[in-house]
Formats: sequence, structure tokens, C-alpha cells
Amino acid sequence: MVTRIYLVRHAEAEGNASEFFQGNIDTALTEKGERQLDFLAARFRDIPLEALYFSPYQRTRLTAEAVNRNHGLKMIPEYDLREINGGEWEGRTWAELPAAFPAEYKMWTTRMAAFAAPFGDAMTDVWNRMADVMARIADENRGKTVAVVSHGCALRNFLCYVEFRDMERLGDVGWADNTAVSLVEYDTETGWRLVFKNDSAHLPAEYSTLRTSHWNQYEKHGGSSRT
Repeated sequence: MVTRIYLVRHAEAEGNASEFFQGNIDTALTEKGERQLDFLAARFRDIPLEALYFSPYQRTRLTAEAVNRNHGLKMIPEYDLREINGGEWEGRTWAELPAAFPAEYKMWTTRMAAFAAPFGDAMTDVWNRMADVMARIADENRGKTVAVVSHGCALRNFLCYVEFRDMERLGDVGWADNTAVSLVEYDTETGWRLVFKNDSAHLPAEYSTLRTSHWNQYEKHGGSSRT
């Protein structure tokens, strides 16, 4: 029996636009993010969803509402889909992190699998939590088509888990635009399979948040991520 799960990253939020580590901060969507939701809703209009889960922050809840715009499903909040807790990094701009936390920042940009936020989550926490919650969602929805709305770092961990089964390859996953969609399948006999990842074809170029020079700078230095 095969379960299909669409994974959706939230729309652009304040931390993305203002370039600070938002992690577990419950940031609001930007004007661009709100416009992205219209394109996302249109993408999901004809996909026959049967269940919808979301991380219970406003940026993910509003994104889930857009996915659900043409379906009318009961939306299920799932706290284990939350983003990495950045501890002392939360609210700090990306520009100040290298000087303020040189050791941790070097780990973030060169070996994400070993990263541990100061007084926050270790990357292994996120990896294990996402693997567990996604297994539970798949088990609760056998044979169905499901959507899950979560966050950049959280989804990157799970996509790495599905594609490579190796945390050390987090940097090989690539980064997702806001509202990017991935599709995975869970077969009760063979396990997880990646169908496609990080697709944002629904977004016109002017509504992409993946093309800034700041973003490219961080991607170039070890494939680091923004939350």
C-alpha cells in the first residue's frame, strides 16, 4: 500500500525577508509571502488531498490554509513538524552570526549534520523528530494522499533522510524556495521513495525568494540553510 505525501515549505515570512534566524519565532508572512499563497493554492486545486498536517506557527498555518483553499479539509496541527530551535541564534541576523558564534557558524556552513544551536536543538534532534513524525503520519494515512506544511531546515532533514539516509549529505539536498513542493511516497513493503523535491514552478520569477545574492552566498559556503 502506497501513501503519497506532498511536503510544502511555508511562504516568505519576516525572517526570510529581513534575513534573521527565525527558527521557533512565530513570524508573520510578508506581502510577497501572501501573494505566493495564491500561486500555491492554484497548484493544489486539482490534487486530490485527503489529509493536511501543519506545523502550528502562523507562517505554516497560513500556508496550509492556502493548500486547503479548494479542499475544505480539517487541518491537523502537528508540533513535531516545527522548525529547528536556534537557541541564542534566534532573532539574530545572518550577517552577525559568523562573528558572534564563529565555531557554530563554521559547523553550520561546513558540516550541518554536526551542528548544535547554542541552548537550542542539535541537528540530530531535527533529523530524528522529522523521521518519526513523518512515519507516524504515513501510518495514520495508509493509501491516502496527504499534504504536510513545515519549515526549511526541518524539511531539508527529512528529504535527506528519504533520498540519502545519511545526515552527512544534508548539503547535497539543495535548498527550497518559499512554498516549494516536494513529493515522497511511503510503501509499506519498501519504505520511503523520493518522487521530486523543492519544485517551485508555480511561482513567477518575481515572487521567488531563492535568487537573492545573500541566499546564494550562504548556499555557496557549504549549502547552509535559512529557516
